[in-house]
Amino acid sequence: MSQALIPSYAGKKVVVSGGGGRGMGAAAVAALLENGAEVWVLDVQEPQHEGTQFLQVDLKDPKAIENAIEQVGAGIDALFNCVGVAGNRTSDLDTFLINFAGVRHLTNTALKYINDDGAIATIASNAGEKWRNNLREYEELIAQDSFDGAIEWFNANEHLREPGVATAAYRVSKQAIAAWGVLSSAQRGEDGKRRIRQNTVMPGFTETPMGAEFRNVLSDAYFDSYPTPLGRYLDPSEPAKALLFLNSDLASGVNGVTLTVDGGATAALEATARV
Repeated sequence: MSQALIPSYAGKKVVVSGGGGRGMGAAAVAALLENGAEVWVLDVQEPQHEGTQFLQVDLKDPKAIENAIEQVGAGIDALFNCVGVAGNRTSDLDTFLINFAGVRHLTNTALKYINDDGAIATIASNAGEKWRNNLREYEELIAQDSFDGAIEWFNANEHLREPGVATAAYRVSKQAIAAWGVLSSAQRGEDGKRRIRQNTVMPGFTETPMGAEFRNVLSDAYFDSYPTPLGRYLDPSEPAKALLFLNSDLASGVNGVTLTVDGGATAALEATARV
């Protein structure tokens, strides 16, 4: 990724949750390092790229999150929430806690360490595109600003998860992340005093280790019917580019956006539904 395209990361301090392994977070880490950032990675897996500061953190553990952010310290320019699990190797509740409650707690904990005019970008999924259909329930979730509140909400809203569908908790967690990102974005600037922006990227199917996990969970019929207007699935660097754009000075006026990055799959599904 050209330095000229992302001019604002040189010398900036950034935090990437989920920056270990070989997924979208790792792609974001590589691009940030290339563009001169001081990169702190928070993950259960070590980062693949040299030159980062690494803190091993389980996002199901609120205290571990708080301790890690304290170690990162003040002066954060941008937070990249890239952590996530598919749900095939975790319980429904753990999937929700990692993908939503942990990400939210990390963000809220980091806020006091983020500089004025800072930015937050979070990976959701195009599986969460229909969050507006259940907005009342997600507003109730966002109002319960704690791990215990998130657990209580999850247990009380089982109707949002399709029985027997392996990815149901994943979809709910990603709808929750999208709703939270939009509804929280207006509050981040503290009535304009700190001007902290928050945006969300909604990737489609991507060739990552998590993508391979979805192949093991979802049916062949699903992938046979999944539209690929570009003639291929995404490379992890493509959602990562969107994250870097949203958290850069190039997007200084962008706030409260859910940006779909799926090669046109969602658009194709919507077009088909209208026929």
